[in-house]
Amino acid sequence: MSNSGRRRIMVLGIGNPGRADDGVGALIAGRLADRLPADVTLVVRSGDIVTLVETWAEYGALICVDAANPMGQPGRVHRLEGPDDALAESSSLTSSHGFCLADAIALARELRTLPETLVIYAVEGACFDIGAPMTPQVAKAAADVAEQIIEEVDRLSCVEARATM
Repeated sequence: MSNSGRRRIMVLGIGNPGRADDGVGALIAGRLADRLPADVTLVVRSGDIVTLVETWAEYGALICVDAANPMGQPGRVHRLEGPDDALAESSSLTSSHGFCLADAIALARELRTLPETLVIYAVEGACFDIGAPMTPQVAKAAADVAEQIIEEVDRLSCVEARATM
């Protein structure tokens, strides 16, 4: 099947590998390299809100992975699906960056550049110190999330294939 009629899928890892658990998005993206279909775009970005909104503007489906501030269980994974207001209201899953991923989603919604399908994997972190190693619980979660994302991409690809038949 030609890609011309398919919506494009992006997997986006957000974070800073030099800040311990904040690097989980980049770690997961590294685990996904060469494991995703050729028509899926894999990108790593820091938490700059404008860059994020510009990065995903041309995609129909976005799978995003980011570290979340501690809530009591390092390595716990939260999966959110949108783009509805429930994501914006998930303030407990704030990013470890200077902004909340929900802020980027809200901006993209206003600019009408938010992908139609949005899935977020937020991994609770414990340490965000510069130069510190990633905590073992977060590193273990990264392996699990990478496998979940591969399944998510397969699911989204199948949904899209059925829609274009």
